[in-house]
Amino acid sequence: MEQGANMVTTRTEVTLGSLKGNARRRRKEAVIKAALVGAAGFSLAISIAIVLALAGEAFVFLSKVDLSSLWSGVWSPRRGDFDIPTLVIGTLWVAMIAMTIAGPLGLGAAMYLSEYASPKTRRRLKPIIETLASIPSVVLGYFALQVINPQIVQNLMGATSTFTIMAAGIGVGILTIPLVATVAEDAMHAVPAALREAAYGIGAKRRTVTIRVVFPAAISGIFAGLILGFSRAIGETMVVALAAGATGQAPRRYNPLEPGQTMTGAIASLAIGSDSVKSADVNAVNPFTALYFVGLLLFVITFGLNILSERFVRRVRRNF
Repeated sequence: MEQGANMVTTRTEVTLGSLKGNARRRRKEAVIKAALVGAAGFSLAISIAIVLALAGEAFVFLSKVDLSSLWSGVWSPRRGDFDIPTLVIGTLWVAMIAMTIAGPLGLGAAMYLSEYASPKTRRRLKPIIETLASIPSVVLGYFALQVINPQIVQNLMGATSTFTIMAAGIGVGILTIPLVATVAEDAMHAVPAALREAAYGIGAKRRTVTIRVVFPAAISGIFAGLILGFSRAIGETMVVALAAGATGQAPRRYNPLEPGQTMTGAIASLAIGSDSVKSADVNAVNPFTALYFVGLLLFVITFGLNILSERFVRRVRRNF
């Protein structure tokens, strides 16, 4: 007792300088922060530069082209016809067909992995589903041209053309399944287990828990996955270039069982120069400049979809 009473407790005085930490460590953290800020700023600068480049060349194109040619009924840059509805219709057809396939299959796979599969099965199946995303789009485009179109589109749907929008849409849908499934499954898996346990506690079946409890709780992430899938379908190039019949001349068509042109297919054709035939007249429109206008239009569409998705997610997001 006497020894314990004579013990002296030493206390270190806390000062403002000690709270700041070691000076060397602060310098390292400042360097890392500056590097991260620089990386973020560089990415932003590149994005702004791309948009400005597209907008500048698109303005040059619009200043020279006859605006009536943007609604001429046929996409034929060689003849000076730049029918934008032809590209928009083909692009929307491909995206809608793709989401008709990727939406149900992707969400079904997400529900199974999140609510029905055991942890061991989930660890095995999820990487297999994600492997579909690693298939090169050119390979799937060739598959759509040689297998999907003759075996499914022609035999079952009565199409007669070698190239069809339907075959391209199915191929793009296969590519989009992993994206929808992964994002939706992550959102559903993040739903707190307490919500499931409460539903099971009142006698709900697994199907009811999945549809009535987990799905509404994860709706923000699920919707974000669907929007990402739709944007992915709009931006796909190689599948539509091979399977949709993306040629230099495409009349406006509304039937997906016929060949068609999309915005990405038109950009690919213009980029490789197959549609770029410059006139001797210096004031004539160079078909190559249409690439920038179509690219800007594609950017506006995808950017609008992202804004729509962000607003919807913020509105329905739930904090647990």
